[in-house]
Amino acid sequence: MTKFLLSLHVLAAIVAIGPVTVAASMFPPAVRRADPSGTAADTVALLHRICRVYARFGLAVPVFGLATALAMGVLGDAWLVTSITLTAVAAGVLVAFVLPRQEELLEELGARQPVERAHTVQLAMFTGIFNLLWATVTVLMIVRPGSTTGA
Repeated sequence: MTKFLLSLHVLAAIVAIGPVTVAASMFPPAVRRADPSGTAADTVALLHRICRVYARFGLAVPVFGLATALAMGVLGDAWLVTSITLTAVAAGVLVAFVLPRQEELLEELGARQPVERAHTVQLAMFTGIFNLLWATVTVLMIVRPGSTTGA
């Protein structure tokens, strides 16, 4: 059962979190290139939709992760507690900073207003933080420092 849960956890991470990190990273430069009346604006809207939809699917990652941790008996291990904390912080960054700023930039494009570069730079920073948090969680999941399950 543990291998099955772990497989679901890893697949959910790849299928759900991967598209969010890529689309969120592509969003700021796409906004900078977008002409409010052109197809580039459609591309920006699509990237935002990918981020929103796959973020919802991303909820499966911690659910399967917690089930796997319970099955493995490692729920109290420091590496896992740290990973859970970083996952929560990453979700918070996505929900509180990345997605709302994407929506603001979409509204500016929709209103045919010029997009200030400072806004895209700030969004890129939050996206980078989100991606760095997920990269750190991935490394912790692989290395598992102090784990008795072997790495």
